[in-house]
Amino acid sequence: MSYYFSKTIDATMDEAIERVRSALAEKGFGVLTEINVSETLKKKINADMSPYVILGACHPPSAYRALQSENKIGTMLPCNVIVREDAPGKMEVAAIDPIASMSAVQNKELGAVATEVQAGLKSVIESL
Repeated sequence: MSYYFSKTIDATMDEAIERVRSALAEKGFGVLTEINVSETLKKKINADMSPYVILGACHPPSAYRALQSENKIGTMLPCNVIVREDAPGKMEVAAIDPIASMSAVQNKELGAVATEVQAGLKSVIESL
C-alpha cells in the first residue's frame, strides 16, 4: 500500500501552490501551514535542493470528528500535501493517504473519517 497519491503538473512553483490551495478550498480544506523546505534547509544548513513546499491541509469538520474519536490523533494532523519541482516547469503534487497513515490506530470511527478525507484529497489531486 502506498502512503501517498500524486500527480505531476505543468506549472511554476507559485502557480502550482495556488492551484493546490484553490483545489483544496473547493473541497472544504484550508491550509494551516506552509513550510518552504528548500528555503529553510538553505538557511539552516546551507543545503541546496529543488523547490519543495509542504502545505498542512485541514478539513475542519473531519479534524474535529477525528479528535473526538481519538484524542491523540493530532499527532498526525494536518494532512500534508507537498509541491516539489520534479523538473523545470514540472511540479509534482503529492498528498498523504490518511488511511495508510492512520492504519496503526485501531479505531473504527477514525477509519471512517480517514476514508472520507482520503476521498477528498484524492479528488483534489485528480482535479489539478
